[in-house]
Amino acid sequence: MAGESGKKLFVGPRFRRIRQQLGLSQTQIAEGLGISPSYVNLIERNQRPVTAQILLRLAETYDLDLRDLATADEDRFFAELNEIFSDPLFRQIDLPKQELRDLAELCPGVTHSLQRLYAAYTEARRGETLVAAQMADRDEGTRFEANPIERVRDLIEANRNYFPELEQAAEAVRDELNVGSQEVYGALADRLRERHSITTRIMPVDVMRETLRRFDRHRRQLLISELVDSQGRAFQAAFQTGLTEYGSVIDGIVNRAGALDEPARRLYRITLGNYFAAALMMPYAAFHAAAEQLSYDVNVLAQRFNAGFEQVCHRLTTLQRPTARGVPFFLLRVDNAGNVSKRFSSGTFPFSKFGGTCPLWNVHSTFDTPDRLLKQVIELPDGSRYFSIAQMVRRPVAPHPQPQPRFAIGLGCEIRHASKLTYAAGMDLEKAEGTPIGVNCRLCERENCSQRAEPPITRTLILDENTRRASSFAFSNAREL
Repeated sequence: MAGESGKKLFVGPRFRRIRQQLGLSQTQIAEGLGISPSYVNLIERNQRPVTAQILLRLAETYDLDLRDLATADEDRFFAELNEIFSDPLFRQIDLPKQELRDLAELCPGVTHSLQRLYAAYTEARRGETLVAAQMADRDEGTRFEANPIERVRDLIEANRNYFPELEQAAEAVRDELNVGSQEVYGALADRLRERHSITTRIMPVDVMRETLRRFDRHRRQLLISELVDSQGRAFQAAFQTGLTEYGSVIDGIVNRAGALDEPARRLYRITLGNYFAAALMMPYAAFHAAAEQLSYDVNVLAQRFNAGFEQVCHRLTTLQRPTARGVPFFLLRVDNAGNVSKRFSSGTFPFSKFGGTCPLWNVHSTFDTPDRLLKQVIELPDGSRYFSIAQMVRRPVAPHPQPQPRFAIGLGCEIRHASKLTYAAGMDLEKAEGTPIGVNCRLCERENCSQRAEPPITRTLILDENTRRASSFAFSNAREL
């Protein structure tokens, strides 16, 4: 974004997002940059340019990496728009890519609105009875809310998966506990009993049945199944501490999101409670310093902070404190059928919101090698390259004869950050051959892929009874219009 010293740029929306992520008012950031609040207001409305000198001063004053802040949101918004307008619904609209990029940069609110409308449309199209009924209700005042899971994912992305109020609260509690990672559960159980008259009990599986955790409000008891391991017990005690002591802080964050339907509001509150729990188990300053020192060795971090592999990977995606940023990771969790149950990104990886993942990504191979951590350089059709690691994880033990849940965790970052990871040691990242993958089959236009599950929706399917190709689908090179 900086460019040449005299270059003027109109970057109002991204300037405003930078200010909001820093938690500053227009007056406060104006004082820090040595300009007037009225000039900041004009910059954010794209009525005045921002010079490269101001951007450099912004980076120096607030210790920002402008490369990340300048591109991450726009790349994500552009990927969302590209996915939406690839749908056959819009085949008569020939929108140049540059126009989509301009829309993503200048009107992020419009992009978000289009994404929510498209999500509603796809759910109705798939025959979800409840959604169809909601959309059919034309009464005045009726408001349709998209899938609450996707709505909360959008809110997390809008906050870059970083909530400073919860970080500060979790660090304060951990400092007060003043115990090592192995003693967190016991210390929290004592705190809940002494400060809030909440008794924590580990219960037999025949009592808890399918429940792993339950808070009995009337008896003031936190019940945790014996099937939950030590890391999980600490997490559940931390979750209860967050809701009990910082419920007002969590509610304040939820209220900032604006109008939400009750399912989305409840899910967002639970998600923020989980965030607090992870931040308490792995307090920001100590965890960030250890991650940098250990070159992001997930298993050693898990051992040091008495946390699980998935917990550590998830925590790594939240290291976005302006004065102490970590590697901008993305995370994916899938089951052995390829269903995506978790995705987070503090970088620019273009996750698909309306489909699965590419089968050529070795995150799926971890089910065949359950005791091995796999690593891979992947390359998307646009040439962007990423480095990823993947490992299978098991959830809490399930009593016989129930199957034990298994998931694959994929953790990755842009190739330019990979040199910081112990997993890339000894690799020539510039020359390493990347596995060509796509976002998912319906959006990938790579030809002759033997793993393709469906043709790209942007191309015309070619059917030839006289020819059998390696790929199950052949398609024209011309885009459908």
